[in-house]
Amino acid sequence: MGISNLGKLIKLQTKRCCRERSLEYYRNKRVAIDASMCMYQFLIAIRTDGMALGTEDTTTSHIIGMFYRTIGIVESGLKVLFVFDGKPPQEKLNELLKRKEKREKANIKLDEAKEIGKKEDVEMYEKRKIKVTSEHVNDCKKILDLLKVPYITAPSEAEAYCAYLNKIGKVDAVASEDMDALTFGAPLLLRNLTASKSKKLPIREYNLSEMLRELELNQDEFIDLCILLGCDFSSTIKGVGPKTAFNLIKKYRSIEAILENEDLKLPDDFSYKKARLIFKELGDNENDVEIEGIKWNEVNPDEIKEFLVNQHNFNEDRVTKAVERYLQCKNKGIQCTLDSFFLKKK
Repeated sequence: MGISNLGKLIKLQTKRCCRERSLEYYRNKRVAIDASMCMYQFLIAIRTDGMALGTEDTTTSHIIGMFYRTIGIVESGLKVLFVFDGKPPQEKLNELLKRKEKREKANIKLDEAKEIGKKEDVEMYEKRKIKVTSEHVNDCKKILDLLKVPYITAPSEAEAYCAYLNKIGKVDAVASEDMDALTFGAPLLLRNLTASKSKKLPIREYNLSEMLRELELNQDEFIDLCILLGCDFSSTIKGVGPKTAFNLIKKYRSIEAILENEDLKLPDDFSYKKARLIFKELGDNENDVEIEGIKWNEVNPDEIKEFLVNQHNFNEDRVTKAVERYLQCKNKGIQCTLDSFFLKKK
């Protein structure tokens, strides 16, 4: 879910914190990528090249996306680290239950749309019923293993851990479509990094310090604003939309002050204190983790073809050409090492 309407609010209230860049602009930059969001993007992608399905109608769009997009990103000279979701916090379970209910409703609506023959509705409900499964995760990790690209599993939410790595200077930016990376404190957020190359979307770069300056908020006030807008860890207050939420935070500077001075009807599950604590502490980690760069000498083209061509019925010629492009990156000296990816104990 991320943060509801945060992108729109930033667009309305700021002028300089969001910039559009080309992918090549980030050459040699260290970027932590929210792998879980990537997989969801790949799964909902509408393919026009006939490659969305493998044998026996098994969805392979997540494999296609992870394979080709990773190669494209490495070709552009970025030093990447993929971060997968760990165990979700207890406070998110209610949100996950809501998502399950929405998927079940979408399944019913999808059947109705298919009977009527409304193509647009079919596509819409197909997207709504999608869930990233452990099988999808394992497939994408397999692709990264074959390409010898580094990845880790976060202690909890991937975007929270990405933000933590960014805050302590282990990476230069976070790549995610979820705006709550900013709420977790990521100094630099990149959107559209893993979008399909065919869409030709520019990278949208959000600078947290510039955004806070333009909004005239500090990080604590921004966190409270995001909770009011709507996040994964608390319900929202009925009647408090984006404009009202922003005005209330600007006037009172905290949720406690708002509740003391405004007559608002709160839902039972308005757990703003717990949500606030999650945004402040969830990403922190005390374990030593050493991440190496791409191990080019261990990339085995035959193993890649075995997995993609023989097991998933991919086009052999396209896979061969993609692997050749990828291996050429070694000769350019791209991502030979990531010595800075070493997390010290606090």
